[in-house]
Amino acid sequence: MSLRVTLMGTGTSTGVPRIACDCAVCTSDDPRNRRLRAGVLLRTEEGGEPRTAVIDTSPDLRQQALTHDIRRLDAVLFTHPHADHVYGLDDVRIFNFLMRRDLPCYGSPETLAAIRRHFSYIFEDTQAGGGKPHLRLIEVEEPFEVLGRTVTPVPVFHGEMPVLGYRLGDFALVTDVNHIPEESFRLLDGVEVLVLGALRHRPHPTHFNFAEAVDAARRVGARRTVFTHLCHEVDHAAAEAELPAGMEIGHDGLELEVD
Repeated sequence: MSLRVTLMGTGTSTGVPRIACDCAVCTSDDPRNRRLRAGVLLRTEEGGEPRTAVIDTSPDLRQQALTHDIRRLDAVLFTHPHADHVYGLDDVRIFNFLMRRDLPCYGSPETLAAIRRHFSYIFEDTQAGGGKPHLRLIEVEEPFEVLGRTVTPVPVFHGEMPVLGYRLGDFALVTDVNHIPEESFRLLDGVEVLVLGALRHRPHPTHFNFAEAVDAARRVGARRTVFTHLCHEVDHAAAEAELPAGMEIGHDGLELEVD
């Protein structure tokens, strides 16, 4: 069974439109310029049964789950602990109710330590109220198995912060990045479909701009590269018209199918 990848959110930390902004992109009629916070949905089958995972739990996770009719969740993969990538975590408790089991959550030791701090109520003996997520935090430094597939962590840098990209077979996601080490380029060798962060055209201290992202994408050499984590300075149609062949601007709801 192939892996179906859906970009549930392709925006940066503020989302697009940005609050109180009247710029051309924030007021655009092009639905591709409306971007929720970052999130990726992975769907496949294992033993004839559907399996579902997400990469990151943005503050928009509830809306994303409703939009994409997510009815089960087998795992969460975390790239790093910034708010726009983890602050929807409480919404996964619905899947605990539905599936009656703890939810495996994978991430670097640093990311999982931050989640324990940010969501201390989950891990402490406190009043449950409407329920608390039941999580099994799993530290990853080597390849591991999710959805019946090998997942390879790809260490990169977001400014000075180490973060993880993930590779599943011919697909890889590398978001919130401004430096890919040599050994991580080797881990991406042979990727067919790459989803890569590209914040805007202007330089940024902790994200690739478009020129840097295009250079990195050329180095990886994927058949198809989709840029994500886009701010409100990026008009979808105008930016895509400037890209080389084989590269495109991602949008919320874009589906990719890979082996």
